[in-house]
Amino acid sequence: MAGVVVVAEQLSGGLNEVSLELLTKAREIGTALQQEVTVVLAGHGLDGLATQLQSADRVILVDDPALASFTPDAYEQALAPVLDELAPTLVLAGNTSMGMDLAGGLSNRLKWPLAAYCTDVRSEGAALVGIAQLYGGKLFAEVELGQGPVIVSVIPGSFKAAAPGGAGAIERRAGSGETSRTRFVELISPEASDVDIRKAQALVSVGRGIGGPENLDVVEDLARALGAEVSASRPVVDSGWLPKTRQVGKSGMTVKPRLYFAVGISGAPEHLQGMKDAEFIVAVNTDASAPIFDVAHVGVVADLLDFVPALTERVGAGG
Repeated sequence: MAGVVVVAEQLSGGLNEVSLELLTKAREIGTALQQEVTVVLAGHGLDGLATQLQSADRVILVDDPALASFTPDAYEQALAPVLDELAPTLVLAGNTSMGMDLAGGLSNRLKWPLAAYCTDVRSEGAALVGIAQLYGGKLFAEVELGQGPVIVSVIPGSFKAAAPGGAGAIERRAGSGETSRTRFVELISPEASDVDIRKAQALVSVGRGIGGPENLDVVEDLARALGAEVSASRPVVDSGWLPKTRQVGKSGMTVKPRLYFAVGISGAPEHLQGMKDAEFIVAVNTDASAPIFDVAHVGVVADLLDFVPALTERVGAGG
């Protein structure tokens, strides 16, 4: 038994960024355990994506026309023999809609344990330990994973993405040849968003403390002054004041900007889950006991409608 394996994800010819995030952690654990890092990617016509994953020691492409569109059954059949042959210490998969389907099916087929909804994995000597979130992020459990093989599905955004490219060897495998019990019918893509807040270096995020949509201009002015994008907590999105693509939290996006400016956000666990790992957090709230201040590096107890315009003026003046 040896090695750390990343089960990479691709859809419609594009590599899911969670694959590069998992590769960062795989290299860290592989170095600690002095084990090889392998990426396994299933699909069809994968050569263009393989070069983005070559910072691993090996890239194994399971390329077959039958895998051109994702179905859990077909991908499980294709990947299980490869993983069984590799007999890795650790398998990392994304805790995404695709990854959750695959991780559960592979765990059942291979009879390997699965730790889901993880935000971190680390090595302690030869053993592995995972941090899994429960109850929507209200509780975090430290899970002893033993010495493998074990499958861990990781929530996207938990690690920084590895730089693509490198010199890892690329190997090609054929599909399993088994007949899938499910059939792909159609891919329905969501409407394109105006901005991907996951890639923003600075976010000004607004909560129910804004009062109403008529006050959003105050936050947008600050965002422009800071060169930031505007994001929101769930109540703002549920009220229809900003689109779903701007939502931060468990049911929205996980973000890790250099600056996260939380305005009128109390800090429910579901929201903290999506932004607590930002490099620098500033919070403005009238309630000094608001949970957001537990994770903020700088906290301001003030009425945002008074404080934010004053701050915007100072930033605009270079002060």
